[in-house]
Amino acid sequence: MADIEDTHFETGDSGASTTYPMQCSALRKNGFVMLKARPCKIVDMSTSKTGKHGHAKVHLVGLDIFSGKKYEDICPSTHNMDVPFVKREDYQLTDISDDGYLCLMSDNGDLREDLKIPDAEIGQQLKNEYDAGKELLCTVLKSCGEECVIAIKTNTALDK
Repeated sequence: MADIEDTHFETGDSGASTTYPMQCSALRKNGFVMLKARPCKIVDMSTSKTGKHGHAKVHLVGLDIFSGKKYEDICPSTHNMDVPFVKREDYQLTDISDDGYLCLMSDNGDLREDLKIPDAEIGQQLKNEYDAGKELLCTVLKSCGEECVIAIKTNTALDK
């Protein structure tokens, strides 16, 4: 019994999966799929005819939704592929800290300061437009425990 009391859990989550299964033939272009253990948006897919062993093969090409890196995979059309749960949220940018963290406000007024400015071109655009005094809305994509700002737009309703 003493062994059980000494057990330590470093992390805890709800146990909910970050993905769900879907038959490969049911996947569609512009949908999402896990390729090489990364959440990807499908940019191209083609299906080959059934061969000698009876399975049509689906060739998937996807771009990592966070890094933009290209991944490819071939899967029998009857097999299941993992599809990531992907959530998009818009936040109003209220501030950028000296160390590069964004201060974002959700629709209900909650603040979050745990996302850094993206490294890509969008990060530079975000910083330039914020420095110019524009009111910005940031679109944050969340999937598989990762979050990143993927798009920004000028909030014209707030500029008036």
